[in-house]
Amino acid sequence: MPTPLPDPGSANLSPPDAAEVRILSQGVVAAASPAGGLTRIQKLLVDALFKAMTGHPVTLDGTTVDAAAFAEHLAPRTIEFRTRIVQIMVLLGLVLRPLPPDVAGRIARFAAELGVDEGMLDVAKRFADGSLGLAAVDFERNGYTSTWKPEDAAALHSSRELASAWDAAVDDPALAARWEELERLPSNTLGRRMADFYRARGFVYPGRPGSAPPLLAQHDWVHVVADYGTTVEAELEAFAFIARANDDMRAFSLLAMVVALFETGYLRTGAGLFESSPGHLSDHGMATRVADAMRRGALCRGSLDFLRTDWFTLSGLTIPEVRDHFGVPPKSSDAIAAGSVGPWDRGSQEVSAPFRCAPAPPWPRRAESRTNHSAR
Repeated sequence: MPTPLPDPGSANLSPPDAAEVRILSQGVVAAASPAGGLTRIQKLLVDALFKAMTGHPVTLDGTTVDAAAFAEHLAPRTIEFRTRIVQIMVLLGLVLRPLPPDVAGRIARFAAELGVDEGMLDVAKRFADGSLGLAAVDFERNGYTSTWKPEDAAALHSSRELASAWDAAVDDPALAARWEELERLPSNTLGRRMADFYRARGFVYPGRPGSAPPLLAQHDWVHVVADYGTTVEAELEAFAFIARANDDMRAFSLLAMVVALFETGYLRTGAGLFESSPGHLSDHGMATRVADAMRRGALCRGSLDFLRTDWFTLSGLTIPEVRDHFGVPPKSSDAIAAGSVGPWDRGSQEVSAPFRCAPAPPWPRRAESRTNHSAR
């Protein structure tokens, strides 16, 4: 039986202290460890995530806890808190390739004891079973886009109905014209910087052939506002930030998606344009950078769905004004030391061989990424 949720008004809503962090980390490690213990990348993620999200370091001393006892420790916690912990377990499972079936099953047992219904558990089970095609279906069925409604497309400003959330709009002159109008805004505004961002990288405005799906283009604004470059590593940061800023737990699937694309390669494609390029989360410093992106998302003001935000209504503001509007905190010194760069910093567009791209044509395609060499 799942551990009951606390009565309304009696839940523990305070940040976890050092003692609780020790218990939380024990449960996460017990759930997600393969035979032989945590892998290097799992250890890095556990250390970085708990330090960034709680301020308390983790001591991995080998102490373990079973699912029932762990759930009992979390009895005073809300379903949202419990779900976030399960999501950390799932994230640690998703960086394993192969993902052992016993690890996927154990994470599911911990979730069941906590009363957590996390859609990415089905995806993890598919990965563990080797059913990668079905896992891709489960991303759509259980993840962020499962709640997509036609009216949600209003923020995208497509003049034509999109068949699905990640559908492209490559023949929409009105949409392209709206993006082109950003070029006429003052140089210090978010909209003008977005136009500069696109032109500097040879990206095509939504509505034209070769452009990204309008929903994916939504996250381009986040790169500028949250100060992330456009390498594959920066995509992991951007989506970690987006996923954690949203209190809808299904947004976690966005982070799970890019991990499956850019670390393990479980997914061949995603978000209507991205293609697999494994091995980037395990790069030096990436655990720290992703953890800091999640911290920044969590500290934003309220629950923010950046992919459903009408960015054009904010395009006339300066970037500092937009950051203040959403309550976006600065990057940590640890993330910057680990290599996190902004869209205008040196190295923000670089991709390593063999993923280097050819020069953009006169009317550029997505040349730098969103193909099989990188992710923007």
